Amino acid sequence: MLETIIYFFGLFQWIRSNEPFLFDLCDMPFISDHFLLNNRFAVDLFEQAAVHQPIIDYHCHLDPADIAQDLRWDNITQVWLKGDHYKWRAMRSNGVHEDYCTGDKSDRDKFRRWAETVPQLLRNPLYHWTHLELSRYFDVTELLNPKTANEIWERTQAILQEPSFSARGLIKKSAVELICTTDDPIDTLEHHRAIARDDAFTTKVYPTWRPDRAMAVECAPSWNLYVDRLAEVSGVDVSSFTNFLLALEKRHRTFHDHGCRLSDHGIEKCYGCAFRESDLERSFLKLRSGHALDHGEREQFKSGMMFHFARMDAEKNWTQQIHYGALRNNNRCLYDALGPDVGFDSIDDVQTIQEMAKMFNLQHQENALPKTIIYNLNPSHNECVATMLGNFQDGCVAGKMQMGSGWWFMDQKDGMERQMECLSQLGLLSRFVGMLTDSRSFLSYTRHEYFRRVLCNLLGRDMEKGLIPNDMDLVGQMVANICYHNAKAYFQFPDTAGANR
Repeated sequence: MLETIIYFFGLFQWIRSNEPFLFDLCDMPFISDHFLLNNRFAVDLFEQAAVHQPIIDYHCHLDPADIAQDLRWDNITQVWLKGDHYKWRAMRSNGVHEDYCTGDKSDRDKFRRWAETVPQLLRNPLYHWTHLELSRYFDVTELLNPKTANEIWERTQAILQEPSFSARGLIKKSAVELICTTDDPIDTLEHHRAIARDDAFTTKVYPTWRPDRAMAVECAPSWNLYVDRLAEVSGVDVSSFTNFLLALEKRHRTFHDHGCRLSDHGIEKCYGCAFRESDLERSFLKLRSGHALDHGEREQFKSGMMFHFARMDAEKNWTQQIHYGALRNNNRCLYDALGPDVGFDSIDDVQTIQEMAKMFNLQHQENALPKTIIYNLNPSHNECVATMLGNFQDGCVAGKMQMGSGWWFMDQKDGMERQMECLSQLGLLSRFVGMLTDSRSFLSYTRHEYFRRVLCNLLGRDMEKGLIPNDMDLVGQMVANICYHNAKAYFQFPDTAGANR
């Protein structure tokens, strides 16, 4: 009897302490102040430590030309649906014809078909992202569906005509302090220079070095065209592998002078097989003569390139980012018709952990292992990656080897939680550099809010259960660090954009 009384007294006390929170959950819009926050601890963490932190978007696919020109849009389809392969995949699954995705139907018709799809997305992260973006940028709290589509179209079109709703305006509204775009070594970086010269725009925009095409040796003719262009841009006669590296190193220095502090590699798997410089020279000359490499030669060449790229990064205290595990362009017919990046990619089950160990060992032995972020696309690799990274933490930089946030198919609530749970158990969540947009859309900055809510809910749940201390200063500082301060300290960007003015 006494135990029963104690139980109900405890329950009564809990209800009293959470009464405002429980009351707030009733009769509110879908995207409310408590969205994804399931207890008072989570709410307090978000409101006190997360919501006001600026955004460092250290990996995205925004076009720097759009920022330089301060792009504007006539309607919501142009800013929201164009180029968004996440939404196109969902629309196709809902029976929407390709004409309304990548085709030539009108912007309004495309929006209507998206509005028809949204009610079918319950439990898909696109349902959350859709309504979060509508709420934050357009103050739309109604659910998007065929009944509300026309009104939302008209309202958003009117808002997009306001002076503040341009590319730069949306960046400012999102409190973005710094952006890293994704750029090829042969890019002229002219748009980055134009942005840096404009003192009225305070957000820093830096390039990121993405040399994937320099490694794309599967097709010798297209690779040779790329090398020719590299020679032209760098001013180096690329007649040998040594000069090939020299041309890349010259462009690497140019990127550094423009504020670049990160590289990025989109690779199928890690490359760690043994090689000699003479092997790379032989393969280079074979490719330049128009002949294809066999499998072993390709593996050697890519291993050598990843080593030299890492060496360049380490010498300049950059961070190398490695995105692996995507099986791309699976629908051959539509790839031939529409090209890449239109929604026909999948998670691969490639086995690469042993190669990752070899790759890192080689870089470490030669003092060429830079700060590194690994983004694995297959969640079954989470524990493998987390434990592998722990092998190469060297005590010189806190969190030197980073397990990147949930990527692509995993950048949603479940994927974020799984990544953070794994990192918590097998590494230091407190040193995590947090979220990025990895997007081509100027409306995707809500992903940082989404991530911050998931993070605060994860830690708030542990506080509620007594798994971590009920210490708002301690846990709140951890939240603030993950949302902002860790990234600022880790990447060591230039203090000003003056280097590329």
